[in-house]
Amino acid sequence: MPDEPRGVTMDAQIEQYLLFLTLERGFSPHTVRAYRTDLLQLASFAAGHGVDAPDGLTLELLRDWVWASSQAGLAKATLSRRAASVRSFTAWLAKSGALPSDPGVRLKSPKPSRPLPRVINRVQMQELLASLELRASTGEPNALRDLAIVELLYASALRVSELVGLDVADVDLDRLTVRVTGKGSKERVVPFGVPAHSAIVDYLRRARPALAGAPTVPPSPGGAPSSALFLGTAQKRLGVRAVYRVVAALVADLPGTGPAGPHALRHTAATHLLDGGADLRAVQELLGHASLGTTQIYTHVSTERLKQTYLTAHPRA
Repeated sequence: MPDEPRGVTMDAQIEQYLLFLTLERGFSPHTVRAYRTDLLQLASFAAGHGVDAPDGLTLELLRDWVWASSQAGLAKATLSRRAASVRSFTAWLAKSGALPSDPGVRLKSPKPSRPLPRVINRVQMQELLASLELRASTGEPNALRDLAIVELLYASALRVSELVGLDVADVDLDRLTVRVTGKGSKERVVPFGVPAHSAIVDYLRRARPALAGAPTVPPSPGGAPSSALFLGTAQKRLGVRAVYRVVAALVADLPGTGPAGPHALRHTAATHLLDGGADLRAVQELLGHASLGTTQIYTHVSTERLKQTYLTAHPRA
């Protein structure tokens, strides 16, 4: 990239950098918008301190900007993102020749806190499933489908994207396993239990044919029935948002913090497995985590649950 002449305005350099991210780095419009927001905030702050060109940026100014952002009450995750945006920008300025050195290379930001995932306790989970079973006893197709969805999410700790991506052929009812395509298009085979098996069989026999072939529903494109395991409207594959709505409605009123959607069932399944004595590496394989460190967050959840039990039950806590 040719050297940029010094003295160019901050806003002009920002636009050049965003163009670089778009054309040469292939960043998405959403990501580029986030960078623009952060860098224009920096430009405004710098202008307030008499700096209107990149060659006036110093490490002290950048640190003052991050500190001012923290005083404005921004979350640690936002501060971390802002610092990362400016580090990337100043590195590009130095590499392109607009700056003699990179003032952002030593800029640090607070590490974003990692909240513990929401976990539903066993009694709550039993009550939740019992309510679904009661609805499904009416034979209503959507109720049968929702019971099968929740049973499978809880039994196999699937991501919601993995669940909606399942085809009927991915389910082995004899071996009680499901073939899942996870992140990075990696396949794994995950087991499920007898209650999930019963719910899936009931759904396949009594609900899916109605959802796939109701005469009042327009046929799928080309007239061919969908191969998807879980169907929604118009004989099409059920979407992520639809599953989120189903689970969120069930979980929202339960006590606890954290996400109330399908991921809460994945967190719950992993935590219950570890509480029951499952090996951490076995849980890692079940969840499809590339790193054991990602799975270890569930050991922290179990520790927190143990501490809460201790504080509640021990007379000398």
